[in-house]
Amino acid sequence: MLKILVTYAVQGEFAEIKWADAEVYYVRTGIGKVKAAFHLAEAIHQVEPDIVINMGTAGTINHQVGDVFVCRHFIDRDMQKLSGLGLSYKLDTSALLEQKGFCQHWTEAATCNTGDSFLTELTDIEGDVVDMEAYAQAFVCTSKEIPFISVKYVSDVIGQNSVKHWEDKLADARAGLAHFFNVLKESI
Repeated sequence: MLKILVTYAVQGEFAEIKWADAEVYYVRTGIGKVKAAFHLAEAIHQVEPDIVINMGTAGTINHQVGDVFVCRHFIDRDMQKLSGLGLSYKLDTSALLEQKGFCQHWTEAATCNTGDSFLTELTDIEGDVVDMEAYAQAFVCTSKEIPFISVKYVSDVIGQNSVKHWEDKLADARAGLAHFFNVLKESI
C-alpha cells in the first residue's frame, strides 16, 4: 500500500485525506523553515513514505482568497537575496513526481515562494503564492529523493489582509483543502 506523509504547519490547516488505496500519516511541522525541515526529517525517518504532500494556507499578490494551487516549483525568498553570490534558491520537484508516476492527473502548476516572514505589505515577489515552510520541505525531500508536492489554499492577499484575516480564514482553508483532496482528487 502507498505510504503518504502529509505535512501541515498548524492544526487549523489540517484536513484529513480519505483515500482507500493509501496509508496516510500526518505531521504538524510548526511555522517556519527550520521547524518544517526538522519535523519533516524526523517523520520521514519514522514513516519512510513513498511521497510527501504538504497542505496549508498561503498568501498571494495576483489571485483571490479561496483559490487552490498545486506547487511543484519552490523559491526561498530569504536566499534569493544572495543569488548574486551564486547560491541556489529555486527547486523543482516535478521530475521526481513524474518519474514515480505521482500526481500526473493533477494538471495544476504553481510556484510557492517561501520565507521566514509573514508578508503583510506588497513587495516584489516571484511566484503564485507565499508561505513559510514549503521550500524547506521540498529541499528535505529532494535531498532524500522522495517525491514532494504542496497544495496551498489562498487565505490572504498580501497588502490587503492582516495576520488576523489569515486566522479568520483557517476554517475556510480546511474545508477547501478537504474538498480538493477528497472530491476533486480522489487519488494520488
